[in-house]
Amino acid sequence: MTLIKSISGIRGTIGGSSGENLTPLDAVKFASAYGTWLKSQSDKKELTVVIGRDARISGEMIQNLVSSSLIGLGINVIDLGLSTTPTVEIAVPLEKADGGIILTASHNPKQWNALKLLNNKGEFLSGDDGKEILEIAEAEDFNFAEVDDLGEIIVNDSYVDIHIDEVLDLPLVDAEKIKAAKFKVVVDGVNSSGGVVIPKLLKELGVEVVELYCEPNGHFPHNPEPLKEHLTDICELVVKEKADLGIVVDPDVDRLAFISNDGEMFGEEYTLVACADYVLGKTKGNTVSNMSSSRALRDITEKHGGTYEASAVGEVNVVTLMKNNNAIIGGEGNGGIIYPESHYGRDALVGVALFLTHLAEKGISVKELRASYPSYFMSKKKIALTPELDVDVILETMEKRYSEENITTVDGVKIDFPENWVHLRKSNTEPIIRIYTEAKSQQEADTLADKFIAEISDVAGL
Repeated sequence: MTLIKSISGIRGTIGGSSGENLTPLDAVKFASAYGTWLKSQSDKKELTVVIGRDARISGEMIQNLVSSSLIGLGINVIDLGLSTTPTVEIAVPLEKADGGIILTASHNPKQWNALKLLNNKGEFLSGDDGKEILEIAEAEDFNFAEVDDLGEIIVNDSYVDIHIDEVLDLPLVDAEKIKAAKFKVVVDGVNSSGGVVIPKLLKELGVEVVELYCEPNGHFPHNPEPLKEHLTDICELVVKEKADLGIVVDPDVDRLAFISNDGEMFGEEYTLVACADYVLGKTKGNTVSNMSSSRALRDITEKHGGTYEASAVGEVNVVTLMKNNNAIIGGEGNGGIIYPESHYGRDALVGVALFLTHLAEKGISVKELRASYPSYFMSKKKIALTPELDVDVILETMEKRYSEENITTVDGVKIDFPENWVHLRKSNTEPIIRIYTEAKSQQEADTLADKFIAEISDVAGL
């Protein structure tokens, strides 16, 4: 059982002892710390926070605890109910709210939940702001409101429709071209919010939808991280239904993966590559992704005359660098599309609409589109952390061992070899060390990852 406090929010497993898991006491404590921090940042008499959740079994319980904590501080809550991370992000500025909380553990299994914290722009908090909130939580220095000053809950279930309308209104989304293409698409919503939102968007775009695991009951039918080994069912169904493609999202709909018409993975890394190719072909500009993402985005950006930069892992780091570099599109190689024309947050709805417009314009199959991009292969492996493992020592050792190579230590240790790379880092969202590699073949990428796992195991004495 685990409780993780990081740049990605407060997340943990449900049940067990407080302080070690995301129990009701912990939910109240961290929500109260966030509310207390918001009050310290503002002179306003009344504050408002937007809250939405994915379909996790624990979602309603955690939402009730978090909402009641904020109300107890005298803060009003706009309750979006079942929602998505990007929907909450766009709702915060539209409601002129002071912050937002998304209750979701993203790609983690069903026993997990989390509080993802937003500022008044609907963007993730900075590391410094997050640290301040953790200090308030540790001190439990809360001053709750008296009875006449309690906040109130305002229910607003219209934001999924508002979000879809915002996507349809984007200048580079061409709904008429998509309708004319008469696409047939299989959707795997992993029995969460995406099972409602993605089919609704697709139907607005005139797409024929085949639904797979689209009942938002929180019982994930497979591991919710949209990786190849978890997606056998949709790969088979795309072929069986003779569909043009498959669409897979994670439980809170900020990650997006495609299945090609032949039932093969388009490649989660290539979600951003394809969308960037389309956007850069229409508007000259720069791109950003994190340093665990494919070199293919760099290649596509340079092909269009733009500049590519890599940030530390974490959405807030990507967004910061995008703003600094005036990037017109960016994101993360895990299928996260950030398109500032909409908002500064990973958004699968925006990704779907841009990708389908691109595909409709090209007039080719998804398999042919994938074949048109630089061919890189990634291996994404991990080592579970134990109390005996000192991650800092391990990373320092690996840095010294490869000191003659091109090394970046902004986030863990990334070693760029001429033909491939490896990125070693402690996860923000799970108690693991991530080992990501990329090469010109899958075998080479896997072999490189296994080599570093063996070296780390040797250093750690495993």
